[in-house]
Amino acid sequence: MKQTVKDTLEELKQFMSGKTIDTIIPPIIYVIGNNLFGLKIGVILALSVAFIFALLRLLKKENILYALGGIGGVALASGFALIADNAANYFLPKIIGSGALFLISTLSILVGKPLAAILSHVSRGWSFDWFLRKDIKPAYREVTIVWAILFLVRMLLQLFLYNRGNLTELGWASILLGFPATLTVLVLTLIYGGWRLRMLGGPSIEEFQEGKNPPWEGQKKGF
Repeated sequence: MKQTVKDTLEELKQFMSGKTIDTIIPPIIYVIGNNLFGLKIGVILALSVAFIFALLRLLKKENILYALGGIGGVALASGFALIADNAANYFLPKIIGSGALFLISTLSILVGKPLAAILSHVSRGWSFDWFLRKDIKPAYREVTIVWAILFLVRMLLQLFLYNRGNLTELGWASILLGFPATLTVLVLTLIYGGWRLRMLGGPSIEEFQEGKNPPWEGQKKGF
């Protein structure tokens, strides 16, 4: 149990690592600016904040992709709002993104290559053949099913608030369903995924790569 908690905390540290504020602050500034001064000023303020964050990242010599990603996300959202002259359209990219993630998750389950397994393979570099084992894949499939449901719920809730046209409600929902929800899902994924792998009784990635025969110790760290 202690090892599980320690591993989860390490994963969360990597996930947070100062790269979340870029997604939280600009929408808040946008909503406040729009409510007080109108759409164009709200867009200008949000973009200004995104540029400041990007500049700080460059000065700290952090990965330039995070800087460009922050500006790009705010610019895309601002473009949606300005083109339609509709403040609520600022949040359309997130709604579309939730729908796309739902479709990708569902498709990955149907083709037998769960999204959770693909992402873990890409981020950790573990052999993808290990993820497809019958005593490993169910854990990643079940996690991906939960992800798909959550993406669908998030999209439907955002669509409901978008149709209501209340920018403040939509803004707060977008923020709460963003980083806080993602963090919660990550914690639950790591805890459940690790437990499920142990219950399935398959080999750890190291044991799989070394070709060891059962009984296996199983995956004890990482998911």
